[in-house]
Amino acid sequence: MTDTGTPTSAGPLTVAVTGVTGYVGGRLVPELLAAGHHVRALARNPGRLRGRPWHDEVDVVQADAGDAEQIRAALTGVDVAYYLVHSLGSGRRFEARDRRTALTFAQAAREAGVGRIVYLGGLYPEGEALSPHLESRKEVGEILLASGVPTAVLRAAVILGSGSASFEMMRYLTERLPAMTTPRWVENRIQPIAIRDVLRYLVGAARLPGDVNRSFDIGGPEVLTYRDMMQRYARVAGLPRRVIVAVPVLSPRLSSLWVGLVTPVPSGLARPLVESLVHEVVCDEHDIARYVPDPPGGLVSFDDAVRLALARIHEADVVTRWSSASVAGAPSDPLPTDPDWAGGSLYVDERTTPVRADPEDLWTVLESVGGDRGWYSWALAWRVRGLLDRLSGGPGLRRGRRDPQRLAVDDAVDFWRVEEIEPGRLLRLRAEMRLPGLAWLELRVEGSRDAPVFSQRAVFHPHGLVGQLYWWSVAPFHGVVFGGMQRGIALEAERRTAQRRAGAAAA
Repeated sequence: MTDTGTPTSAGPLTVAVTGVTGYVGGRLVPELLAAGHHVRALARNPGRLRGRPWHDEVDVVQADAGDAEQIRAALTGVDVAYYLVHSLGSGRRFEARDRRTALTFAQAAREAGVGRIVYLGGLYPEGEALSPHLESRKEVGEILLASGVPTAVLRAAVILGSGSASFEMMRYLTERLPAMTTPRWVENRIQPIAIRDVLRYLVGAARLPGDVNRSFDIGGPEVLTYRDMMQRYARVAGLPRRVIVAVPVLSPRLSSLWVGLVTPVPSGLARPLVESLVHEVVCDEHDIARYVPDPPGGLVSFDDAVRLALARIHEADVVTRWSSASVAGAPSDPLPTDPDWAGGSLYVDERTTPVRADPEDLWTVLESVGGDRGWYSWALAWRVRGLLDRLSGGPGLRRGRRDPQRLAVDDAVDFWRVEEIEPGRLLRLRAEMRLPGLAWLELRVEGSRDAPVFSQRAVFHPHGLVGQLYWWSVAPFHGVVFGGMQRGIALEAERRTAQRRAGAAAA
């Protein structure tokens, strides 16, 4: 078909999104809502969408994209259907599953009268034997283009953003290995794209003219080698320049096993990603800009995309990874449905203890930690750690506290800073000691009034290999330091309650 025609109506559209629990789909829904569209979120397990802030703003429909009857009913009355389903990392014969699901979806969309399909596929070079993963993504695009429903296939290479499997693999390799031997494909050229630009193109594709039925290459403003991307990531993340030596003996299979060993990315997911990296993936055209113009400031650069992906860490909002927060607020932020290995390494030491004390007494003890009262555990260890911190240029324990009884946000507590406080319930401290990473200590009063529970979490986000080594070097002492602190605080709270009750009984 030609690329001319009348654009889709400017009014709100009814759009259906598959893959809403995935990396792109979960970030696309709020962007579509912000654009004024009515969103129908399709999920095999709608329960996984509970807790999303947009849950009550969308129509949640239980539907499997591979079930003809379910998907046909779910697509009835839909103007635009986003196909964001694939079987990457789901074992053998994923190509057959992808083929069957795409054929079912294409037929259902045609029978339901859908006005447009938008598919996010993979960027690949023409005329080459492709990896199984890229071959499958190519085939799915061809099936949808032949569906009889006007289709836009957006083809992207590496997507830059926290939670993207390709980005996470690069992140872990760069952070954990100051020196590495790599396959020759590290010299292949890649045109990565920021998740923000991917979402902008996806939203814009809903308004394409009705007779546009084609694929579009989408990429960021720079073409880099994989080596360049690792070195640039290291620079933005504040890591030393990496030593990268390419060798010819690492096959894709061996490379994926190596990635699985070095990083938490599952080897079943790493292998198709690695196999796809043997190709140079550079955009041949930028025709999408005729319909979705570049923003005034241009496309997001590689360095800015990495900064956005790391921003939540540097802004100390990493708590979205381990607290009760339900969702982050920007495309680059982590989501609760992202896999556990997404977002970089995050180590947690978590302990809970039932306390035979009144909640008010437990909170009083928590709010008075540090300073002259200390930390209710191995005092010598805390003093030594404070001395080492002072010798390395940190604040050590010399600051104490402003008030021995009360705390407020931004108060200093020895080498910690109060980041959040909910009286009677939560005290979160951010470490200001010199560390190869970022650290938090969270103290909570939980449970019921009759059965209060003291919950304690120490969280550490390591910076490079030194940060990884630091965590594992101090981990053996956590039982003494944090375990002792848990017991000491519980005992002090129980002592205060017993003393107060005895005084009340005597009176």
